[in-house]
Amino acid sequence: MKKVLMGFLLGSIVIGTACKKSDNTTDPGTGGGGDTTVNTKPDIRGVISADQHWTKDKVYRLRGYVYVKTGVTLTIDAGTKIVSNKDSAGVLVIYRGAQIQAAGTAAEPIVFTSAETTPQPGDLGGVILVGQAKGNGNHSVIEGGVDADYSAFGGTDDADNSGVFKYVRIEYAGKAVNPGDEVNGLSLYAVGSGTTIDYVEVVRGLDDAFEFFGGTVNCKHLIAYNSADDDYDMDDGYRGKIQFAISVKDPAFTDAKGTTGDVSNNFEVDNVNPANGFLLSRTPVTSPVLSNFTAIGPNNAAGTSADYGWGMRWRRGAQFVLANSVVLGGQKGGLRLQEDSTIAYYVRGTSAFYNSFVNAVTNNIDVVTGLTLSGGAVYDLNSITTLTTGADKSVILAAAADAKLTDPFNNATPNLKPASDSPLLTGALFDFGTLSDAFFEKVSYRGALDGTTDWTAQWAVWSK
Repeated sequence: MKKVLMGFLLGSIVIGTACKKSDNTTDPGTGGGGDTTVNTKPDIRGVISADQHWTKDKVYRLRGYVYVKTGVTLTIDAGTKIVSNKDSAGVLVIYRGAQIQAAGTAAEPIVFTSAETTPQPGDLGGVILVGQAKGNGNHSVIEGGVDADYSAFGGTDDADNSGVFKYVRIEYAGKAVNPGDEVNGLSLYAVGSGTTIDYVEVVRGLDDAFEFFGGTVNCKHLIAYNSADDDYDMDDGYRGKIQFAISVKDPAFTDAKGTTGDVSNNFEVDNVNPANGFLLSRTPVTSPVLSNFTAIGPNNAAGTSADYGWGMRWRRGAQFVLANSVVLGGQKGGLRLQEDSTIAYYVRGTSAFYNSFVNAVTNNIDVVTGLTLSGGAVYDLNSITTLTTGADKSVILAAAADAKLTDPFNNATPNLKPASDSPLLTGALFDFGTLSDAFFEKVSYRGALDGTTDWTAQWAVWSK
């Protein structure tokens, strides 16, 4: 792929001590000849090769792919705005060995968004964090057309630290280079557990909201709102923990699927793609542990796209625990299990949809039947349903309204708080697998929100 926008400057003023078109180019930002005029809307392009600090008194515009090199720290102050125009769909790549220190606040979030008068998904490319934790090699390079010098990811340090990403919104992201080769809202490639990701919202993205490609990063307080493809996409051996997260779908908005047969889901979790020639058991195995999610699908609203799929799609050799959560409105189904190894993990109790609630338009439990499981385990739809509602303590609701959330299907201004008589207000359990880990706050409620405190207030947005 061509070096994106790295061969020319077009007279734009770029600030900072080291944001360059290439490593041997005069530092832009001072005019290159003693001009000390401060540009309040600086263009950022190319390679950032020394520490840089972005402040809230300026609006920074990403032009094409911007790479923060190994060993470099990019600091972004609370309240800073970073924009992109559709002609170049800016992508910020924090490469492995580099760090981002982006610590916003509820009152002053850091915002990545469109610079267009009429914003559209894809005006911004997205944000990519690249770490040195372990993956299983399902993807050999970073997706989305990044420069070959910055396309490798992963390593052996599961405790790797890519910095802090807190109180951040990413709006109108997504960049499709080729079918199946895209930039997501927030892409996390082999990011390690030393990284802090907390209070992040992806809004109206053209592809996935959050995608985890291997790694061990742990996250809290995530919101995926009106993204076109999957909201929480995990593969390549991702083994992190996440608590308190929201997924809300626009019934009419999906990305272009073509003839791929793909669908859009609240969760899509794989270990590997067998089309890459790998066994589904390839290690490390994707095995996220998740708690306190509220996931809202289309629920058969008028104008629902035919390309919507499941609330949860667990497949291709993945293990998982999703606990203390509520998943409503899946179009094709609620809990989807497919491929023999994924189903075997569920039957044996390695995986579980635990102590949670589900209701879908059809097929609350949807499992591919007729497969031969290793060890000769026998299963069918009835046995999977019994396991889910028995040992795994989950509840299949007769109707989505029985969750008694305040107004979950009002897409413009969803209110996901449980009402005073909601069954979600009590009953949370942290006694399955690693849910006992200190990472998980031992709250009493199920779902992302309790009945009083709204952690989305001030910094998150709706109606987009």
